Amino acid sequence: MAGVTPLSIGTAHPRGDAAAKAAGTERYAADLYPQDCLWAGAVRSNLACGRIISIDTTAAAALPGVVKVLTAADVIASNRQGIIHKDMPVLCNEVVRYCGDPLALVLAETKEALQRGIAAVQLQLEPLPGLFDLDAALAADAPLIHEDKPNNLLAQASICKGTGLDGFADCSVVVEGSFSTPVQAHAFLETESGLARMEEDGGLLMEVSTQSPFRDRFEISHALGIPWGKIRIVAPSLGGGFGGKDGATVQCLLGLAAQHAGGRWVRMQWDREESFKAGYKRHACRMEYKLGAAADGTLQALHARLWYDTGAYAHLGAEVMELGMEHAGGPYRIPHTLIEGWCVYTNNPVAGAMRAFGVCQASFGFESMMDLLATKLGMDPLELRLKNALVRGDENCAGVRLTSSTGIKTCLEQLQQHPYWQEREQWKAAAPAYKKRGIGLASVFNAAGYGGGVRDAATAKIELTPEGTFLIHNAVADMGQGNSSAFLQIAGHILSQDAPRVLLKQPDTRTAYPSGSSSAGRTTYTFGKALITATEELKSRLLNWAGMILFLQDNDGLELQPGRVVHLPSQKEISLVALAGYMQPEERVCLGQYVAPTCKEVPATAKGFFIGFPHVIFGYGAHLVRLEVDSLTGQITVCDYLAVTDGGRVLNPGMFDQQVQGGVGQGLGYALMEDFAVQGGMVKTPDFATYLIPGSLDIPEIISIAAQGEPEETGPFGMKGIGEVAMNGPLPAVANAVADACGVRLCHGPLTPERVLAGQTG
Repeated sequence: MAGVTPLSIGTAHPRGDAAAKAAGTERYAADLYPQDCLWAGAVRSNLACGRIISIDTTAAAALPGVVKVLTAADVIASNRQGIIHKDMPVLCNEVVRYCGDPLALVLAETKEALQRGIAAVQLQLEPLPGLFDLDAALAADAPLIHEDKPNNLLAQASICKGTGLDGFADCSVVVEGSFSTPVQAHAFLETESGLARMEEDGGLLMEVSTQSPFRDRFEISHALGIPWGKIRIVAPSLGGGFGGKDGATVQCLLGLAAQHAGGRWVRMQWDREESFKAGYKRHACRMEYKLGAAADGTLQALHARLWYDTGAYAHLGAEVMELGMEHAGGPYRIPHTLIEGWCVYTNNPVAGAMRAFGVCQASFGFESMMDLLATKLGMDPLELRLKNALVRGDENCAGVRLTSSTGIKTCLEQLQQHPYWQEREQWKAAAPAYKKRGIGLASVFNAAGYGGGVRDAATAKIELTPEGTFLIHNAVADMGQGNSSAFLQIAGHILSQDAPRVLLKQPDTRTAYPSGSSSAGRTTYTFGKALITATEELKSRLLNWAGMILFLQDNDGLELQPGRVVHLPSQKEISLVALAGYMQPEERVCLGQYVAPTCKEVPATAKGFFIGFPHVIFGYGAHLVRLEVDSLTGQITVCDYLAVTDGGRVLNPGMFDQQVQGGVGQGLGYALMEDFAVQGGMVKTPDFATYLIPGSLDIPEIISIAAQGEPEETGPFGMKGIGEVAMNGPLPAVANAVADACGVRLCHGPLTPERVLAGQTG
């Protein structure tokens, strides 16, 4: 059709939700205010560790506008939530383990009445000795944070490959280093929020900002005793997630409130201070590394020890630790490794999933070690990385043989040809007065998908509507990464339709099918593969129906075009509206399923692992940063950033670059300024006035280049996920550039001016 451009793979089409988001009409959970709704809010602990003596709700319940005040006694089921490890109470009944623990839940007619009610609840808590650092929690005489456990270890695991530590005997050069990374807040624009009400049939309806609507039902059911099949979750677009909405936040509290609201809608939204206090955070991590190589730079042996602070509850701490360990040796060949990990309970805020899920911590340690090794060898740091870069068929540091696309060497080779690297010495020599210039590298990788031991599956649903448009029932939430736009493009490409004729409905557990969480770089990969199957089946049905209606002998020459099916030899055609009228409703709906490949057996090298290990598909990246260090103030200014990324075939170049640039921007915040401060278990950076994130003037030009490597054969049209890998490069690249600029090796993030100056004078 003249003037109509079908969607196509490999083309930079605008995001499908761009117009709605720009106009402010996109639906978010935080925007929903049903008429006559109640407001719910939690009364949270004023201690990081204590025993509950009493919770007096009398005064609060008597206030005008306060409808009910609930405590743990009102929770009739397990009162425990958690994705895998069910150790977090919905409302505490005996002890508090961190400053964000909820002790009571207030329901009120207005927001103002809610605030008065929360303030009027009287808590009597007995302070208990808290454990606020790893050493205190691991001490032999440490009090138990969870009385049902033998110690304060959530998890402990190890990977021993080759001869382990004996591999150092043949090393000509050995370097050692200790590193640490801070807690990081997700800092999404839309805080944790949602609505809930009980239906007349006893079911629970919830519209909530979540990355995992289908799995939320099981957390709610376990905690509150509502059969999971009677829980309906609607998940509109998220105003950011980054892992912080993977797992229950407001969900169980909202469900409890709805059980006591008499059928009325209940609304809950955390303000920024509550989000910072009670929301999940990135794990702080301490690392000790030892790395050995032959005289020519060939890596020989690695000993890595990683301790993750998971805070008061498990959430996904063990799985975060496992993924960090799997990546602890970087994207390199190392024949002999011993990698040890500990995930430790403390009385700090709860740590959980966040973009690059345990990997960005390990990337800082290992990539710093690579530069230390290059210096000791007198070797070019890029040549050292190229010499040891993994290729398909190699075993990685965890003992997993790589059978899928492995593009780190291609990334490094393309970076090597860029002017930023070719002209590095001239650029450094042109530094202005009182400035020192440096260039830093980082080679990074990140697994995609859930990994071994977990079924990583999706079921896609697409239908031809009576209006002649195509409706995709998305089942994996879009938190801004653009997976829903990718689904529109995939379907439009297969069906030869333009953008207005392909529509999308965000997840609804009543109309879509379970397809896992929006996490782990898996959404477009897994659901996209299922959607291809469903869409191709629907296309086949449409052509068959068109052939019958047009009285054709066979389907040769039939072609789907925007809004119609055309028989090219005869120019006969039928509109999709007419075609939909001939078909029964069930014939206009197609499903497709896909199960992602996983390692069927955990390598014998690994001991103590739970689930999610190992992986078979990885995204790769080579990063370069150019920066200036002010020799008087220690201020670091990032001038330029280059990221070369292997994500297989690129479906949409514009969205590909946005993902990389977003990951780099968030990673630069982690590298330079984001330091979620906790003292004695209490949050000392409660808002954006004290917890700083990068603004537009803090982010340089970020050049994103897609590696000219091989497609991922298992992925939709050859793609693989890149949502996390870009986060891993900035911290090590900046640290290496600072060392290049002024000879200061910063081993503790973030890399603040104070630490730069202390390093220069120390």
